[in-house]
Amino acid sequence: MSEKILLIDGHSILNRAFYGLPDLTNSEGKHTGAVYGFLNILFRTIEEEKPQYLTVAFDLKAPTFRHLEYEQYKAGRKPMPPELVMQMPLLKDVLHAMNIHTLEMEGFEADDILGTLSAMAEREEDCVAYLLTGDRDALQLISDRVHVLLATNAETIDFDKTRFFEKYGVGADCFVDVKALMGDSSDHIPGVP
Repeated sequence: MSEKILLIDGHSILNRAFYGLPDLTNSEGKHTGAVYGFLNILFRTIEEEKPQYLTVAFDLKAPTFRHLEYEQYKAGRKPMPPELVMQMPLLKDVLHAMNIHTLEMEGFEADDILGTLSAMAEREEDCVAYLLTGDRDALQLISDRVHVLLATNAETIDFDKTRFFEKYGVGADCFVDVKALMGDSSDHIPGVP
């Protein structure tokens, strides 16, 4: 039986939790709703997938190599609300207290870290990687031993190669080409006219 590694896109899931729940605060008036939502998603996913390994990757504020290549990358994005910004260190403190390893690296996004880890897991014959994210860009990583658990507003969808093909009509290995042709307004990528 294969071992499972659960790889979590920290910002993506925290962001989804922030917008999916009412604004909760603790007795000191600190915003906690996104952390609460993140932990609910985390515990539910651990219970469903029962991974042997787990890590959470985070973005850093520093520009990535994509910003250096394409100045307009993510140019249209609104800044993170202050109520969410203040929860980021709280979430990291909670994860560290739970002995959950976190990763971040200047010049790279959490997506890049998760992609690297999933490729490493894929090379191991007895390992299956599950990427928990709300970012559809991760779908390009799907393979025989890499699943994407796509968190939506209503549910978390387990995308494997079959489900991906049923949804998009092409293999996951073609998703980069599809996205390049379509463009991606969330990343300010124009696509092909």
